[in-house]
Amino acid sequence: MLRIATALGCGLFFVASAAAEKLPEQMSRKYPPEMAEATVEVYKKAGDAELRLYVFKPEGHKAGDQRPAIVFFFGGGWNAGSPEQFRYQCRYLASRGMVAITADYRVASRNQVKAVECVRDAVSALRYVRGNAEKLGIDPNRIAAGGGSAGGHLAACVGVIENLDDATGRYGEVAYRPNALVLFNPALMFGEKPGLPMTSERTGVDPEEISPFHHVKSDRPPTLLLFGTADSMIDSARAFRDAMKKGGNRCELEEYADLPHGFFNVGRNENKEFFATLERVDKFLASLGYLKGEPTVEAFFDDR
Repeated sequence: MLRIATALGCGLFFVASAAAEKLPEQMSRKYPPEMAEATVEVYKKAGDAELRLYVFKPEGHKAGDQRPAIVFFFGGGWNAGSPEQFRYQCRYLASRGMVAITADYRVASRNQVKAVECVRDAVSALRYVRGNAEKLGIDPNRIAAGGGSAGGHLAACVGVIENLDDATGRYGEVAYRPNALVLFNPALMFGEKPGLPMTSERTGVDPEEISPFHHVKSDRPPTLLLFGTADSMIDSARAFRDAMKKGGNRCELEEYADLPHGFFNVGRNENKEFFATLERVDKFLASLGYLKGEPTVEAFFDDR
């Protein structure tokens, strides 16, 4: 069960329904998502698409606060997926005092876009969040980006690639680079092995233009990578880590023995890796000063 809120007598308020809730047996891919416990911000309109941020707020949160924040992007091969993928990570991190956001973006199956347009939506999302920091009650200098697989690729792009364009002009003067990265088995390298084979037909540009590995330099955000060693992209993760360290950047690769791509999702292996990865994320964010104290994952999800 999720521990939603406590101590009503102390003036705290509920950020979600008071009803106890179990983790689902498997991760939801419902689209459009239904997350009543989140508030919604429209960050971009592109053609017929109205792209939303689903914002999970800590107890006692208000506009003008200086909370740390994280923005997650879902996986799905730039083709499908739902912001619901990171719903439970957001709920937990909000309970720890962060403003946690899971973002929608255009994908090929719904919007007939190439991967570069997915990247541009991620740029727009980060610009919107930082540009509305006071309204959202966040610290514009403590914004992390995260995601899984293709969503991890989007977060890595905004973290390491310079001069990306979101082609909207809205908040165009606002810096999009996050202050930290939390990446669950992301696609980090396009090209020959150990990279992921990609074509310009799929990406919409020369694949190296949106290949994070090819843009690593110094002064990149501290980064946490979480990978199963049975993932076909593990060698590209190791190469990315090495390149980041060579550039003088903090980059930690947490490896989980014999586990495949997507191992961290809700519903996998009785949620063992969901809990383990979330605790590791907590410790990483605490090391940056975004969270305080020890992880409370097991106390929050008290019915596993």
